[in-house]
Amino acid sequence: MDDAGLVKLLSPDGWALLQALPPYDERLALPLAERLQKDGLDPALVAAALTQSRLRAKARAKLGEFADGMLFTVAGLEQATRLEVAAHHARRYRDAGCRYVADLTCGLGADALAMAGIGIRVLATDVDETTAALATVNLRAFPEVEVRMGDGLALDLAAEGVDGVYADPARRTGTGRRVFDPRAYSPPLDEVLAVRGTVPALGLKLGPGLAHRDLPHDAEAQWVSSGGEVVELGLWFGPLAPDGPGRSALVLRDGSAHVLRADPDGDDDAPPVGPVGGYLYEPDGAVIRAGLVGTVAHRVHGRLVDPTIAYVTSDALADRAAWQPLATAYRVLDDLPFGLKRLRTYLRERDVGRLTIKKRGTAVTPETLRRQLDLRGGTESTVVLTRVAGQQRVLVVEPV
Repeated sequence: MDDAGLVKLLSPDGWALLQALPPYDERLALPLAERLQKDGLDPALVAAALTQSRLRAKARAKLGEFADGMLFTVAGLEQATRLEVAAHHARRYRDAGCRYVADLTCGLGADALAMAGIGIRVLATDVDETTAALATVNLRAFPEVEVRMGDGLALDLAAEGVDGVYADPARRTGTGRRVFDPRAYSPPLDEVLAVRGTVPALGLKLGPGLAHRDLPHDAEAQWVSSGGEVVELGLWFGPLAPDGPGRSALVLRDGSAHVLRADPDGDDDAPPVGPVGGYLYEPDGAVIRAGLVGTVAHRVHGRLVDPTIAYVTSDALADRAAWQPLATAYRVLDDLPFGLKRLRTYLRERDVGRLTIKKRGTAVTPETLRRQLDLRGGTESTVVLTRVAGQQRVLVVEPV
């Protein structure tokens, strides 16, 4: 959103229009815009309001009902923390005894909102004037939050009296291209890490693709998945990491939260490799990113199907408490060599018309394979395309 659009929306007429719009429907957006303009409303205001209505509808997946009273930019919404994840961030600060947190890169304010919601004071800063203005609007209901436009790293943290620091460095260029070099983040990762020399309680939200070799030795590195999607890597220092440095995975699914930590002795980091058994386990993406597939294999008394593939197999189904929600379990119905004609014949003989295709360690594209199979039956099935002992295989499975 540009400054002109923001000014229009924050006028009494603009805010009233935005709040009066019906739930966003892409099919009705153009007719609605035309009707509002015929009623004499400023076309620029109508466009700004409908853009915000669209972004609010999209933001509900991350922020729930809070989205209905917030303002967004496309880039800001992309980087905004999901509310259930932000709540876990906030609890870390509360449990560490932090009462006043500096959010150095507050963006649209999702994390500050979660902290303020449990009574933590927040000093929220952003270098972008428009973003800081939107954060001010979004956090207007929380007197615990002060929003400032400026460089968070320029704050005198000791003078401000903060006892915790949080940052979510931007990892995209101005053109939207992803940045993978931590030195090219905005602000650079090393500069943010230096803050822990002044305030030990430092927390960072980073992209989940950061290599293990780039992890600070004194951090708890926690990969987080929400609803099956890996959404971030959190780095936690000092009192925010009460269990000390190491790797962990936080899996949020169906209202539950489960943490898996690396074995400090590393005894289960290299599980055995063996033939496909009666059950297959697909570890959650956060577990894979954290390098904890071996921990799951150890828990289910299983083995890898291939040394380079993150599928675990076992001969008997382990107790659910050992793997839920860290992995999804399947019963293996068949194990076939990969071949298009063989697979097509197999599935057609079983009247399969709806096929779920999972893959790992193969160049086959599910969409292309589905077209090539041309299935038209009345039943459904699930197949896993993967490498087993170096060979391409098709595992026919069903969820447990």
